[in-house]
Amino acid sequence: MPARSAPTELLPKARAYCSRQERAQQEVRDKLYEWGGHKQEVETTISQLIGEGYLNEARFAEHFAVSKFRQKGWGARKIEAALKAKQVSAPCIALGLKSIEETEYKANLLKLLTRRWEREKESNVRIKRQKVFRYFLGRGYSSDIVEKVMVEVVGR
Repeated sequence: MPARSAPTELLPKARAYCSRQERAQQEVRDKLYEWGGHKQEVETTISQLIGEGYLNEARFAEHFAVSKFRQKGWGARKIEAALKAKQVSAPCIALGLKSIEETEYKANLLKLLTRRWEREKESNVRIKRQKVFRYFLGRGYSSDIVEKVMVEVVGR
């Protein structure tokens, strides 16, 4: 069991924790409880962090969505699931997903799908197509957009 922090220590520690990178409210709440905070102090600290601008769920959702898309190549469905797992509100999730430009989304999928198609060693085109299709479904892309882009790469 971690040593309990004094209530006056929670806010400066939380400020430092939030200033290092964008955080979801639930992440901060969990960390405050881990540091030994009680419900009232934790909620007061969260409110103060929001008021001071250290904690902004919409900003977190936008940053998370764009970075997972650009750095890891995740699709919208996987990003949405990850944000839900972090207990981000539905309007913030929608805002985060909107921050990914549609043209960039399709262009990135085209680049990734082309690369994956060339790397797949399967000689049977039908099986190769299924493998690549399933791979991108697992990455969080919707089946209709994967199908449209695959027609551009493979044909028919």
